Amino acid sequence: MSNFEDDLKKLEELTDDIKRSDISLEDALKDFEDGIKLAKSMKKTLDAMESKIQILMNSPETEDDAGEEKEERQKTRKPKATKGEGPVLDFFDPGSEVNGTRNA
Repeated sequence: MSNFEDDLKKLEELTDDIKRSDISLEDALKDFEDGIKLAKSMKKTLDAMESKIQILMNSPETEDDAGEEKEERQKTRKPKATKGEGPVLDFFDPGSEVNGTRNA
């Protein structure tokens, strides 16, 4: 498997080649095709890296960190609706209306 940085450098070289004024149409088309294949391969690599990062970000934390974060979330959490009530949707805060189109 090739190195991502090497692939990026190769893609930049292909891009520079395509921009040359003395390149033939056939060579430019070949460079373009190679660049597209390389870019697709690099995207797959980036997607795999992103998946790994997501897994790491969602992995269990140490007890101290988890406890502190849980405490913070509880402080900022809105109260849940009680049984029998529908969901509470805070789309509009009547106090924040400035155009006078809503009744208070």
